[in-house]
Amino acid sequence: MDPLDDYPDAIPFKFGDGPELCERLIEAVRSGKKRATCGALIEYQEEEEPIPEVGSQELALHWDGTPALIFENEAVDLVPFSDVTEEFALAEGENDSLEGWRQGHREFFERTCGFDPDMILVCQRFRVIKDFDAEE
Repeated sequence: MDPLDDYPDAIPFKFGDGPELCERLIEAVRSGKKRATCGALIEYQEEEEPIPEVGSQELALHWDGTPALIFENEAVDLVPFSDVTEEFALAEGENDSLEGWRQGHREFFERTCGFDPDMILVCQRFRVIKDFDAEE
């Protein structure tokens, strides 16, 4: 039996924009440091992807496409980049300050979809429900 059979509605995605960042973020989730993530609303719209909802499940893939984690969204909010709170930024687990989060995410969005301080982000809080790399 395929372990993904238990999560037929999980939406697959990859963290980041390259293998190194992807693996770093998966490890941050595993360690418990990362319990939130965000993406640009414009990317969801351009790729005609559904906006995550509370209760929806997502399948985080390793860069090579193998399953890493399943998480369930506990909160989903649309927030302008400039209005992201320090509390949310720290929950993302990627920086130790709001300013560090802003700098890192600005650079990421400049690389991936264009940056605007008023751009709308899909901000998600989640809980891990399955780690495919954990020993059973």
